[in-house]
Amino acid sequence: MHNIDVELDVSGYNCPVPLMKTKKVLLGMQPGQVLKVTTTTADSIHEFNVFSRKFEHDLLESEQADGKFHFYLRKGISASASEAA
Repeated sequence: MHNIDVELDVSGYNCPVPLMKTKKVLLGMQPGQVLKVTTTTADSIHEFNVFSRKFEHDLLESEQADGKFHFYLRKGISASASEAA
């Protein structure tokens, strides 16, 4: 299990809203902190993999339970500069 610093539930939202909300929350976090994101769309699996690589975050884990998808992202050290762009 991961030590979660912030949780974000974007259940019921379709792309791109979950990613936009995730990006906004991550901007307010410190490098190394962990964000748990909960979604309800299967497309999120691919989207969060791409998002984490593009913005240099660590996708620690992704899981599916009870019809929801959970993603654990550790904010990257150099991510702040790339996300602001």
